[in-house]
Amino acid sequence: GVGYRAAVQSDSIVLNLGYSHQVKMLIPEGISVEVVQNTTINLQACDKEQLGLFAAKIRNWRPPEPYKGKGILYKGEVVVRKAGKSGKK
Repeated sequence: GVGYRAAVQSDSIVLNLGYSHQVKMLIPEGISVEVVQNTTINLQACDKEQLGLFAAKIRNWRPPEPYKGKGILYKGEVVVRKAGKSGKK
């Protein structure tokens, strides 16, 4: 894997995303966060808008990139891969 990890600590979520520091985010009221197998994050909330905004904030730290396919993905999302520099020939 790429070495991305997540953990829940009381009212915040801690993400290890390959930076030199851990990313700590406060979990908003009304959203429940569950981490499965260190790499899968389950978010649940009644307010769909608030849930989407929080998920987008998490994803913003490492958006999917088309060359290696790395990044934070939503469930079922497929990254369309691109050829690198030598792939144009």
